[in-house]
Parts: sequence; C-alpha cells; structure tokens
Amino acid sequence: MTARSDAEEQDKMASSPQGSAPRASGYGASVPAVSGIVASAIVASDRGGRGGARRVHDVLRAEILNLELAPGSPLDESLLSERFGLSRTPVREALVWLAADGLVQTIANRSAMVAPIDFLNLPAFFDALTLMYRMTTRLAAEFHGPDDLDRIRAQQEAFRSAVEARDALAMIATNRDLHAAIAEAGRNPYYTALFLRLLDEGRRILRLYYASFDDRLPGAYVEEHDEMIIAIAVRDVDLCDQLATAHADQIVHQIRSHIARDQRRDVVL
Repeated sequence: MTARSDAEEQDKMASSPQGSAPRASGYGASVPAVSGIVASAIVASDRGGRGGARRVHDVLRAEILNLELAPGSPLDESLLSERFGLSRTPVREALVWLAADGLVQTIANRSAMVAPIDFLNLPAFFDALTLMYRMTTRLAAEFHGPDDLDRIRAQQEAFRSAVEARDALAMIATNRDLHAAIAEAGRNPYYTALFLRLLDEGRRILRLYYASFDDRLPGAYVEEHDEMIIAIAVRDVDLCDQLATAHADQIVHQIRSHIARDQRRDVVL
C-alpha cells in the first residue's frame, strides 16, 4: 500500500462514526431512525453479523410483552427498517425469531403482525395451567435433590428482586424461571415441556396480572412461592398440591377480574 493510500485510510478511520449509533436504553426503549453516514455504518456492520437483528428482536419483544404493541398490530418491514436504521434483512430475521417465540404471526403475501391473544380459549388455558402448577410442585416435593432446592431458591430471590423493583418484564421472566426450576426438580420432562409452553404462551396474560396491581405485586403473593418452596423441601406432597392450587386460583381470579372489570362511563345525555 502506498503512503498516499495509507494516509487516505487513516483519514477515513478518523472520520468514521464508530460508537455513535443510538442504542435502546432498557426494555421498550424507542430506537430513533438514523440516516446518512451513521445509518450506512450500522447497516454495513449488521450485514456482517446478527447484532442488528438481535437489537430489533429484543426491543420488539419487550414492547409486545409489555403490551405497548397491541395484539394484532401490523409489523411492516419497511417501517421497522426506517425506525431502526437497518436494512430489511436483519428486521426480517428478527421477525422470524419473534414468530418462533409465539409473539408474531406471519400472513401470506402480507406483513407480519403481533400475535393475537386467544381470549376465547382462556378457560382451557387456565385449566391446563392449574394442573401443571399442581403436578410439577407435587413431583418436585417427591423427587427433588439438594441442587434443585438451591436453584429454586435462587430463582425465587431473583423474582423477589424484580417485584421490589416493580420491573414487570423481569417478574414475568423470573417467575417463568422459578416454575421451570420446580418442574425440572420433578424429573418428568414431558410435564416440564408442557408447563414451559403454557408459561411462554401466557406471558402477556401474566402481564395483565401484574398490571392489575399497577406492577406493585402484594408481598403475600411473593410469600406464596416461599411457602411452596418450604413444602417442597420437607417433601409434603399434599401440602404442595394445596398451595399450588391456591396459587393458581388467585392468579386466575385476578386476571379474570381485571379483564372483566366494568369501565363504562356514566354519561348524562
């Protein structure tokens, strides 16, 4: 390389906008569209990796779970590309990942949309969820080992921290991880797989549950987990069944009350 080309290359590097790309600041943060040299730099970078697709996935996933993007909302690739300052390729890849998460549906010859919530089948969902709470907690009491209890307690502390921080998305994630640890302690992979599927499908329903408390989950409901863990530790199968049933019942009751609450206005005509 000649001295002139070396100098030109150094000038290009000195003027490069590295590190200037906007980034999301936490869950649900809005990522402004960028243009010109900065946008070109981001697109060029993303073509060589999956950083852009991961960023789009994480931001949209948080917005969907937080119900900022309502069920059924359209997700236009062109508009998303403009919003994130990326080409359509990483945006399309992010939508594929979200579809695998069950949060996005693709329609033939049309743009993707946020997956709807199947309210008509909520009774069947609640039946299956209650059964899995009961079965996995009972089996954990019977078959757990010392390492299982350590993992379960660690997940409960993570959940408690999320509740104290009023971080609804963290509550959803840590609640899922806690019940996954309980299910795994039961040593039945089929029950575990079914329970995780229900927990994943019900993430937005659980968001409604926390919203019904304005994200201030009462301490008594955190203590329900503590009581279940104690019952598991002492291998009291019947008590585990009772506590798990009560835990499921209060969640179902709260969600149903929140959805069906009367919000009509008394308008004088």
